[in-house]
Amino acid sequence: MAKRIAFQFDDELDYQLKAIHSTVDLFKGLPRQTDWIYRPNRSKKVGEGDPVRNQSIVAGSRLLQNLRQVQLENKLFADNVLENNNLTVEMETGTGKTYVYIKTMFELYQTYGWSKFIVVVPSIAIREGVKKSFETTQDHFMELYSIKARFFVYNSSNLHQLDEYSQNAGINVMIINTQAFNTTMNEEKNVEGRSGNEAARIIYTKRDEFGSRRPIDVIKANRPIIILDEPQKMGGAATQNALKKNFNPLFSLNFSATHKTSHNLVYVLDALDAFKKKLVKKIEVKGFDIKNLS
Repeated sequence: MAKRIAFQFDDELDYQLKAIHSTVDLFKGLPRQTDWIYRPNRSKKVGEGDPVRNQSIVAGSRLLQNLRQVQLENKLFADNVLENNNLTVEMETGTGKTYVYIKTMFELYQTYGWSKFIVVVPSIAIREGVKKSFETTQDHFMELYSIKARFFVYNSSNLHQLDEYSQNAGINVMIINTQAFNTTMNEEKNVEGRSGNEAARIIYTKRDEFGSRRPIDVIKANRPIIILDEPQKMGGAATQNALKKNFNPLFSLNFSATHKTSHNLVYVLDALDAFKKKLVKKIEVKGFDIKNLS
């Protein structure tokens, strides 16, 4: 049996905590979710049951007020509108981005009770890296929060994992890479007689082995929080629109060092900030583009 390696983590760095708290503070004032009851109901058309879903955000103008407050505290331009609950965190490569969004999940769960997350990544290699990050930080977060996250890589041949994802009241994370995402998220092309492949069609068809349910409906019913790791590598607006249509997210968090488009910017740790904090050894300047300054 392979021996599991235990990693020691230093105290979180101030900029990591700032990024995490900036995201959590966006929803300040919302009550914590307390309905943990799972009531299977095979007669329902959508979701085929009552999963322990993320409760909807009902905050009126408070969410925009919170966003503007966080932006001003972080010396960013204050937005006047919410872009479909599509939020952006900008962090330079090598500053602990993956750690930050995993810890953000624990904080959102602890503060608001939201327990369903989907991490979307642009490649199989990054997917495996994210999975490894969950594995190596498991004991660390257990010590901090007295709970472990249940995580898995989406696989159309293991649909039972979606039921476990729906029924479990703890922190549940589905990891999916865009190679699977791009072939499965266009519903119109992934039907019999069209160009989609067999694995792609599975998510949109009723499966006998899955209680005559469509996997996509089970995912939608959870109202997951979506975390996009390097969204600029995922097809831009087309990917964003597909996510909203197919996963029905509560909101989306975009994490990258080089966003092509910033939706409701929440926190920024750019290359210059990282250099000043001695988080990177050097930076190269190829041109100037003034942004994010209040």
